[in-house]
Amino acid sequence: MTTTTATGIPPAGTRSAPPGIVPAPPGIVPALPGSAPAPVAAALERVRAGREFGANVYSTVDVLWVLYDRILRITPDTTDDPDRDRFLLSKGHAVAGYYAVLAAKGFIPDAWLDDQGGPGSRLGDHPDRTLVPGVEIGSGSLGHGLGLGVGTALGLRAQGRLTPRVYVLLGDAELDEGSNHEAIAYAGATGLPNLTAVVVDNHSATHGWPGGPAARFTVNGWSAATVDGRDHEALHHALTGHDNHRPHVVVAVVDSGE
Repeated sequence: MTTTTATGIPPAGTRSAPPGIVPAPPGIVPALPGSAPAPVAAALERVRAGREFGANVYSTVDVLWVLYDRILRITPDTTDDPDRDRFLLSKGHAVAGYYAVLAAKGFIPDAWLDDQGGPGSRLGDHPDRTLVPGVEIGSGSLGHGLGLGVGTALGLRAQGRLTPRVYVLLGDAELDEGSNHEAIAYAGATGLPNLTAVVVDNHSATHGWPGGPAARFTVNGWSAATVDGRDHEALHHALTGHDNHRPHVVVAVVDSGE
């Protein structure tokens, strides 16, 4: 069944958990470690320009692709629509994959990828919301994205906008930051059903959490799903698995070092 909205924003995928497995759109193939999903691979290679990317990029690109291709209710034409979904990249140092996905989905010109990080480029080593269409926040020091996401979700609720969802992508090491602990606790206590956190877990956290990252959220009243961070169907199912009564977290696990 196709979902439509009053604002005309076409959803990238179904807005509720499917009763069964939803077939992937043509052309999507699982990514191998150190590579990228087929639709975004050429764009990522163009950004790379012979450089070596680390785990911060390759561990997130599958999640980014599933979000923009199948989940987020936003298009290049609706980046200013008040009823759009919001995506906040807290893990800003993973920006190369983010730019590649934005280019593959038509938010930015492919030509911008050729000078990423250059002195005259709009595409810095962290995203800038004033320079890059579709970017919701500027980033830098880790640990602030989830708090901004909580504030965004609260603002939407205060405006009576109940349809848009807010998605925040974090790394597992970011959870060592006290600001994230506060954001997790506050979102759970206030019951923000329009908030989804996505934690890419490549086992890089210094301290970790008993029971894994998901336990840090569920103890504060969140719903949670832990899935293979390279399995697009599992990611899609988890990202649409929120119950609309409380905040939701998806922990996307990838191999250590990816």
